Amino acid sequence: MTDHPVTVTSVTTQYATQVAQDLELNAKEQERIGAELSALQAQLVVLQDDQSVLHRIHQTLDSRPASAPSTPQPSTSLPQQASGKNTTARRAPSKTAAKTPAPSKTAAKAPSAKKTTAQAKKDKAQAAEPKATTASAQPTLIALIRTHLDQQKEPRSAAEVTSALAGAHPQRTIKSTVVRTTLENLVAKSQAHRSKQGASVLYTSSAVQATTHKAPAPALPKTEQDSNKREKAAAVSS
Repeated sequence: MTDHPVTVTSVTTQYATQVAQDLELNAKEQERIGAELSALQAQLVVLQDDQSVLHRIHQTLDSRPASAPSTPQPSTSLPQQASGKNTTARRAPSKTAAKTPAPSKTAAKAPSAKKTTAQAKKDKAQAAEPKATTASAQPTLIALIRTHLDQQKEPRSAAEVTSALAGAHPQRTIKSTVVRTTLENLVAKSQAHRSKQGASVLYTSSAVQATTHKAPAPALPKTEQDSNKREKAAAVSS
């Protein structure tokens, strides 16, 4: 009879422990998904900015004036008469040939209209280029984080990286959740190293980590080297 309450208490404790662990995993999973959503939202904002720039360029190109159709210039050369006896037939073509230069004025205006239209199109395209260049000239967040880690000799937390980037780039909105997700992606790609100091998670550039591990050991002073040699020689002679 005394074993039954003990068994119930043990099972209850096990269930309570399992539920607590499940709650902790659930909270961590929610935090991870929230960070990924923030990263995707930031990418969506960039794509929307690019779309607006492309729409403006497209509208600028569509608003160009239509070019005037070119009028072909008629040929002024007429075939010569095979026979010189019919003078009436020879005089009639000469009057027609004298009137032919009139259409050449219209033909001369067409190239100038084309040139004006092309120049206007070129000017509008050049005016739209700085906006597109400004939108695409900003480095990505992952490039900023990688560069910042490469410049640090000590490990940095996600909060420290966020604070440093926000101070260096005040025109950009940088969230700590997005920075943490990006750092974890760098760790997954072996471009960064993650370590723990107590409850804090710190990140280091893989290049800095490799340099730290490959640093040569300091050389012994010459006096210590001579002392070691003498000790070895004494041990051999004995």
